[in-house]
Amino acid sequence: MNCTKKSATIPTTDATNRILGVEKNNPLIDQIGAGSCMENDRITFLPPTPYTLSLIEKKRIFVPHFFIHPLEMAENQQDQDVAVQEAIGKTEDFIQNNRKSLGIIVGALVLAVGGYLFYQKVYVAGKEQEAQTLLFHAEQYFKNDSIKLAINGDGNHPGFEEIANDYSVSPSGNLAKYYLGMSYMKAKQYDMAIETLKGYEANDELTGCLALGAIGDAYMEQNNSEEAISYYQKAAKENPNNFSTPIMLMKLAGAYEAKADFKEAISTYERLRNDYPASTEAAQADKYIARATTLAGE
Repeated sequence: MNCTKKSATIPTTDATNRILGVEKNNPLIDQIGAGSCMENDRITFLPPTPYTLSLIEKKRIFVPHFFIHPLEMAENQQDQDVAVQEAIGKTEDFIQNNRKSLGIIVGALVLAVGGYLFYQKVYVAGKEQEAQTLLFHAEQYFKNDSIKLAINGDGNHPGFEEIANDYSVSPSGNLAKYYLGMSYMKAKQYDMAIETLKGYEANDELTGCLALGAIGDAYMEQNNSEEAISYYQKAAKENPNNFSTPIMLMKLAGAYEAKADFKEAISTYERLRNDYPASTEAAQADKYIARATTLAGE
């Protein structure tokens, strides 16, 4: 059979033959007429004739929906290919026209990433090693209550103040800031203690709570119970645990008493007793509840 009209063709296989309901040398192909034909193992789809449509309607042949308009499908595929090629062409043109700018941007990114890695892996790592060595001597003075030497150093080894300033980028430099704030507390330099401890960035579950509590202590020493309460509340919420949290709740209740807010003081003591019954502070809670109740006149 000669396929002379404008048509779309696809290779045939046993599977496509079964789908289309036709076989090679099947007379039904000739009966379809202008609708389709098979030549050299390829099915050719022609514009459907009324007879073809009637066969489809009578379900004499099965034609999947995606084969009903093969020419239209081919045209759509061509349009998609053209759109893709145009998009690729525009991208290539953009890159070509902005090659210099893109090169500068890529180069800047490479330098930024490289600089950051160098800063973290080389500079900060080097500072951390130095700070660890220096921190050891200041810590010994702190443990022995040689607070001035811990803060200022002994002439041969720097104190917390110098380490915190010179090695602030390193974890040990940050830890020196914590020790420095606590040293100021021991030296009764409360403003310096507050300022220093507020700048400390805790990297563990304990020192952050203790630093907040120490700020509260400094405010209490300055008779500022309002600010003290605020920091004790923060300390009690900071990584709750069975060691530091009961201590902070006890301090918080005491600050409420100092403010003559006995209702909140009693509530805090009860929370301490109920939530942390095994703590040393909880063992004293009932005594303080009784005292607060008496002071409240209840």
